[in-house]
Amino acid sequence: MITGCASHSVEQTEIATSTKSLGEAYMAQGNYIAALKELLNAEKMMPHDPFLQYDLGLVYMAREKYNLAEIHLKKAIEMKKNYTAAMNSLGVVFMRQKKWDAAIAQFQKTSGNLLYATPHYPLSNMGWAYLGKNDYMRAETSFKKALRSKPDFINAIHGLATTYLTTGQSQNSRLLLEKAISKTPSATVLHADLAKTLEIRGQFTKAKASWQQVIQLAPDSNLADEARQRLK
Repeated sequence: MITGCASHSVEQTEIATSTKSLGEAYMAQGNYIAALKELLNAEKMMPHDPFLQYDLGLVYMAREKYNLAEIHLKKAIEMKKNYTAAMNSLGVVFMRQKKWDAAIAQFQKTSGNLLYATPHYPLSNMGWAYLGKNDYMRAETSFKKALRSKPDFINAIHGLATTYLTTGQSQNSRLLLEKAISKTPSATVLHADLAKTLEIRGQFTKAKASWQQVIQLAPDSNLADEARQRLK
């Protein structure tokens, strides 16, 4: 009888793991409804798996169910101490809800973890949270720290350029973006940032070329729609 129970337990674990993997595959495809169905089924069998709770948090965040995302990410962190990926994602959930101080506190915890291999993520996210608070000095500092960790991180370059433009530093924005684009010419958002920078500086012919580059790189994107409006 004991052997039978153990065998059943192993079988249940295998089913739960397979169900979780299927949910993650749906997540990767962007099919969040199917992913949620599989992950909730897996949760019934393995409710104390922090990685599953993390997956649920990500799915709910993608579906903009931020209260539920917060619940599951907090569970993941309770189950696995120093779960930096979950901590960073919880900060993003706070940021999506414009809970700037809570987001910043979460990113500070994550970026301060010396074992975290990708500190540029929380540092850049912290910069965006400070931008949300209109704290431009700390935003600039955070983005620069992120870029010291990973000099080609597009999200931080975009954030720093946005900070420069917001604070009237268009020359710094231009220099930053031209250097970044020379290294990563396929980064659509940077071409859009450069176009805005050139417009502010009155360099309309060059701005037009940058907007046209946005359309060429990502013709079906929201940025391309913005480019077409600006070109009109």
